[in-house]
Amino acid sequence: MTKADKYLVESIYNILQNGIKDENPRPKYEDGTPAHTYFVTHQMRQYDLSKGEFPICTLRPIAWKSAIKEMFWIFQKESNDLKVLNEMGVSYWNLWDIGDGTNGYRYGHTVHRYDLFRKRVLDDIKNNPYGRYHICNLWQEEEFKDEPNGLKPCAYETIWTVRGEYLDLFLNQRSGDLLAASGGGGINETQYAALLMMVAKHTGYKPGKFTHFVANEQVYDLHIDQAKELIHRANERHLVTFEALKNSEIDKNLMPKLVLNPEKNNFYDMTIDDFSMENYKPMKPQLKLPLGI
Repeated sequence: MTKADKYLVESIYNILQNGIKDENPRPKYEDGTPAHTYFVTHQMRQYDLSKGEFPICTLRPIAWKSAIKEMFWIFQKESNDLKVLNEMGVSYWNLWDIGDGTNGYRYGHTVHRYDLFRKRVLDDIKNNPYGRYHICNLWQEEEFKDEPNGLKPCAYETIWTVRGEYLDLFLNQRSGDLLAASGGGGINETQYAALLMMVAKHTGYKPGKFTHFVANEQVYDLHIDQAKELIHRANERHLVTFEALKNSEIDKNLMPKLVLNPEKNNFYDMTIDDFSMENYKPMKPQLKLPLGI
């Protein structure tokens, strides 16, 4: 079990035992039925990349390359054009196309409009490393007024802190689909940990702590069986009870490692080909997760 696996299964147990069922949900499944969830609040997970704690789940395959490509789309290309993302081989955002080939004035559009990343993160860290204003906030009300149709950002804020030779990252997320994206070692944690590695390299630091906060984290009602399957897979690794899970040791032999090309120092020159994943042996098969849109 990796640290991310432990976090994921702890979250599943927590939601199945203590989750509150929502009312009048906005999302709907493909057939038009309401996509209800069971949720818990104020979930936090922390990893130390300097100690090899890269957050990627091994209980099922994570599309880590697609996850990182999304970071390039948002922060490097500063785009909301779904065609650009599709050309990178990523299509899951097409479900949130507002009808003009974009996901609205969201994410990359916001980064570009307010120069949030190059100025507020990359330049500020270099020019004033110990400043406490290294914040990239994608929650911009003007964007929502100008284009009300897009899905509002889920992972919406990053806070960057220089700590000696290390760069730490805090990710704020208002809402998270535990199994599809936000859970321990899922797409969100994998992609933002990779972003931390890239920014650290660009600014001359080592990647340090990555902390992920989710205000409302949920399991969809049609994901319950898949959630139980992940518990079953954890049980196959001899974590039969919740108490055993909490007391179990992290298996360092199972710790995957994301490697970034050491010759690349400029964020805007980095590509997905500069990444490789070592010692990643996820359990199969992949889970099918109907999405609430």
